[in-house]
Amino acid sequence: MLLPGHSTQDFPETNARVVEAGRNSWPSQISLQYRSGGSWYHTCGGTLIRQNWVMTAAHCVDSSLTFHVVVGDHNLSQNDGTEQYVSVQKIVAHPYWNSNNVATGYDIALLRLAQSFTLNSYVQLGVLPQEGTILANNSPCYITGWGRTKTNGQLAQTLQQAYLPSVDYATCSSSSYWGSTVKNTMVCAGGDGICSGCQGDSGGPLHCLVNGRYSVHGVTSFVSSQGCNVSRKPTVFTRVSAYISWINNVIASN
Repeated sequence: MLLPGHSTQDFPETNARVVEAGRNSWPSQISLQYRSGGSWYHTCGGTLIRQNWVMTAAHCVDSSLTFHVVVGDHNLSQNDGTEQYVSVQKIVAHPYWNSNNVATGYDIALLRLAQSFTLNSYVQLGVLPQEGTILANNSPCYITGWGRTKTNGQLAQTLQQAYLPSVDYATCSSSSYWGSTVKNTMVCAGGDGICSGCQGDSGGPLHCLVNGRYSVHGVTSFVSSQGCNVSRKPTVFTRVSAYISWINNVIASN
């Protein structure tokens, strides 16, 4: 099941799945928002990778809505005083993305912004892995986002994080996990039946600790249709290290 956005502004529930992130602890996290009836609503996460480029999931931008990007945010329902807002000027989804078949992969898109964000202690560029990097099994990773705090629950108002150790491809593609649905261009993480991504987290980052620093190894893509936190159905991410050349080429040519 894809992790689409959610258009209602609800109040958070406490749940073992996630904890509130420390303010300003993930400064490359963005909120992708769409306009409806004069208001803006969070639909997906994303990562600031250049001052005027955001990386998110292709399925987040399938619809022809008007989008803007918010950086430096923590609580979506109030003004933190650190936010910056910029409209999306151009959307470049991966050419092989097929919205009718998420299992083929390629669930990645780049958003060129109308102007550059100002970097400061609340707004930083995400660090991307080297091309081809494969995480070791059980690498320490965190998913972050304003997604639902439980299956069929409500969107979080403050940025949440959940510890999701990576699951290697051999395990994740085995028959008792995801089987052939998962490709080697994806990253799996979690699957303990407690912590997971959920609707509204889509497009956001999977931050993994490699060689002493966090880098963005995944773009949140899908979970099981049985629910967000199903045992042996880890959250599935687009593997960023499989798309470094594509990312660089898109930015260079736009």
